[in-house]
Amino acid sequence: MPTLTDWFPVALTGTVMDLSTMNPWCAKGVILLASLVMVVIRAPHGHRSRTVPVARSRKGSLELVLLTIAWAAFFLPLIWIAAPLFEFADYPLHPIPFLAGCLCLVLGLWLFHRSHADLGTNWSITLEVRDKHQLITHGVYRWVRHPMYAALLIYSAGQALVVPNWLVGPSYGVAIVLLIVLRLQPEERMMRDEFGKDYEAYTARTKRLIPGVW
Repeated sequence: MPTLTDWFPVALTGTVMDLSTMNPWCAKGVILLASLVMVVIRAPHGHRSRTVPVARSRKGSLELVLLTIAWAAFFLPLIWIAAPLFEFADYPLHPIPFLAGCLCLVLGLWLFHRSHADLGTNWSITLEVRDKHQLITHGVYRWVRHPMYAALLIYSAGQALVVPNWLVGPSYGVAIVLLIVLRLQPEERMMRDEFGKDYEAYTARTKRLIPGVW
């Protein structure tokens, strides 16, 4: 009498494996798209903010190092997509972390967009105060003081889940955590010096990154 393996040899030997793993090009396509979306979101805001003169700057050597690390980490997945340089650290791509990572990427990009839209020309890529700088407390800034950092953390978590590579996957998260740890307090000091009691009142009613937590 024929057994199940006689009727479905491929299903029992190959398809189960296929259902538990995915082609890594799925991850490459998603990361490429997410990177392009991030550039499309930021580019017009960067161009617009550069039209507003800088009134005060606290950009130092540490800031340049942090920005260089962040940019390098952003481009690392693109190198992973284009060349086999990091294939030694690849591992199988699984559907559940991939889908969870896609959700994180979408949420991170949405928050990234909202943060830029709410800040307008008050945004700068580094520690700068521009002419007629305003303290923004509406939109997503009503809930946390640094939603753009939160957006980048969520995005980097998505990258770590989507990219099946032990080196490239978490690279952006490491860079963003380093940026936040070393820049957050100087940035808040700059804002406190600029806006005084208004910023003190703002910090009293908001959290830094996570609403109601921290």
